[in-house]
Amino acid sequence: MMQDDEGPGLTRSPTRTDRLTHVVLPDGAGSRALTAGGQDDLRQAITDLQRDSFFALVGHSGPYGLSLSAQGRSLVLEVKRETGEPVRVIGLALGPFRRIIKDYRLLIDAYDAARADNNAFRIQAIDMGRRGLHNEGAGMMIERLAGKIEIDFETGRRLFTLVCLLQP
Repeated sequence: MMQDDEGPGLTRSPTRTDRLTHVVLPDGAGSRALTAGGQDDLRQAITDLQRDSFFALVGHSGPYGLSLSAQGRSLVLEVKRETGEPVRVIGLALGPFRRIIKDYRLLIDAYDAARADNNAFRIQAIDMGRRGLHNEGAGMMIERLAGKIEIDFETGRRLFTLVCLLQP
């Protein structure tokens, strides 16, 4: 496997079936995304996943639909066929993500404050840190899904965005 220019993960050219066609979050999800920027991030992550993702469920063929939810201390990924027929449910412990999510949220809050102050230097510095944590979260997502679901780096980034926004 080759490395992606922006970070670890698969760069294999996805077949037409190795992708997500729709992503669903539970009603009321994204309470963390109360700001306009958070709502935009939520919509953009879903749009990007539906438009351009690499998502290959090991032992199955897609394309897929994905329902994501946080249940207790777990992230639940319900993978379905485009028709809605269930294929597999995968649970991931959120514990390993906690530190990164907490730090990422702090940087998002600081970024929003810097934008409100219109402090360009602070915005740039915070954005660099935010991207680094985002990349770390994407790498962890790839690692935690290995053997179950193969994803590329950009898909990992988008899924990490949704995990951060799913948390209360």
